Amino acid sequence: MSKSTPVRVPGEVLTHRQTLTVMVGLMLGMFLSSLDQTIVSTSIYTIANDLDGLSLQAWATTAYLITSTVSTPLYGKLSDIFGRRPLYLAAILIFLAGSLYAGSVHSMTELAIARGIQGMGAGGLLALALTIIGDIVALKDRAKYQGYFMSVFGISSVLGPVIGGAFAGTSNFLGFDGWRWVFFINLPIGLAALAVVFLYLHLPPRHVKQKIDYWGAAAITLAIVPLLLVAEQGRSWGWNSGASWLCYGLGVAGIVLFLVAERRAGDYALIPLRLFRNATFGLSSLLNFIIGIGMFGAIAMLPMYLQLVKGLTPTEAGLMMITFTVGILFGSITAGRTISSSGTYRIFPILGTAILTAAAVVMGLSLGVDTGLWVPGLIAVFFGMGLGFCMQPLTLAMQVSVPPKDMGVGTSTAAFFRSMGGAVGTAVFISMLFSQAADKIADGMKTAASNPDYQSVLRDPAVAADPANAKLYDFFKNGASNDSLNDTSWLHSANPVLTRPITEGFAQAIDVVMLTAAGLTLLAFLVSFALPNRKLTDPKAAAKEAVPAH
Repeated sequence: MSKSTPVRVPGEVLTHRQTLTVMVGLMLGMFLSSLDQTIVSTSIYTIANDLDGLSLQAWATTAYLITSTVSTPLYGKLSDIFGRRPLYLAAILIFLAGSLYAGSVHSMTELAIARGIQGMGAGGLLALALTIIGDIVALKDRAKYQGYFMSVFGISSVLGPVIGGAFAGTSNFLGFDGWRWVFFINLPIGLAALAVVFLYLHLPPRHVKQKIDYWGAAAITLAIVPLLLVAEQGRSWGWNSGASWLCYGLGVAGIVLFLVAERRAGDYALIPLRLFRNATFGLSSLLNFIIGIGMFGAIAMLPMYLQLVKGLTPTEAGLMMITFTVGILFGSITAGRTISSSGTYRIFPILGTAILTAAAVVMGLSLGVDTGLWVPGLIAVFFGMGLGFCMQPLTLAMQVSVPPKDMGVGTSTAAFFRSMGGAVGTAVFISMLFSQAADKIADGMKTAASNPDYQSVLRDPAVAADPANAKLYDFFKNGASNDSLNDTSWLHSANPVLTRPITEGFAQAIDVVMLTAAGLTLLAFLVSFALPNRKLTDPKAAAKEAVPAH
């Protein structure tokens, strides 16, 4: 370590310039984590075809989701014991190793392993970035800075599908298959983040003498892995299959064992149960979970609508979601600046959940086959705004509701519950979408069968001979089901008259899903009124003031 960059002593506040420099490194790390959740979605079909593993493609997503979710609370607790800086640097290095491996794989099995390694690093990037801001920035400014971080989350969620689609559509780039750059692009960004954090982030050294909660870590792994596995794979397995029931049983057993382990561990627990006695911490955790289910499930439906009903490509759908970024930028920055100046946070989760509920209801009642694209574009603005009003204030509330020594646990718990809710919401809502769509499409095709105009097009020899309609006629033979709807790539190249009942069925199914999501966000809206109505106070500042001056 050079003489020009001395270690910061406890209580010393970084200058504005030093804080901004560190923030660049932290935001790059967070950008990597959140970008990687979405960049693979538009390229996975191309990757799976190239690696001859189409049937295994879901495992690449599942592996990343499992390891990133399981590792999040571990990073939080370990950073409270060993310090933020070494854990954050380790998270970046693990993520980069996984990215390099993922870009070099030759099979889908290898890709699933590489994505799992990436997830192990990603689990620390988001939670630790927000924790470090809590360490180096006073509460009066923290909300403002964390608002910028949440904006990065929104931007990356939109850029991911666009960048992924662009790389997947390029056969060769700089001597490598185009899709490999979905992973290689992480390397320069990650190395820049590593350099900035290594050179400029200097926190007081920390090593708290405390036992590590190995039993709690094992129990939470047993609880989360089967539940995330069934959430991702349940639709293909069948929700009542033997494999699904085995996962349910293991998940419940893991939760019980985790609660027992945490109760016995006491203060050194992975997530100390005493923290949930604080109303702000407990309610914010619950809200993060409910909002994660309703909100991320709903956000997954907008791109589905744009692609399945309106016929946009994944890249076009990603570009349409730029309006979502506008909303999250406005919501995060507005909430951050207001909380920084007033210390009042409770109004934002209330407003945020109200906006999310209203947006979900409007989407559930207004989106159809003939709806103009400006409608989902406008709805996305309000979804983003609601998200911005909820995520950052709730994270901040959880940070300041715990003692300074538990800052890492408080922040990582917020990310953990939101991630779990998002995984459950996305899996359940996509499953609901396709099961509802199968029923709605079957009803629509029965109605169309009695329409003479529809029948005349169906029996037209020229229409039947058109190669673009070949898969459509196969669909008519097999009927609408979860299996037959797995591949809809032919939908918008086939005859638009004949596909009308199918696109209408998808639109109606999305309406049902959105109204269900509205019910969940309404529940979150009601719960948010129970949050304590008081100003946020900085525990570190309060402890300082309590010490008499000498």
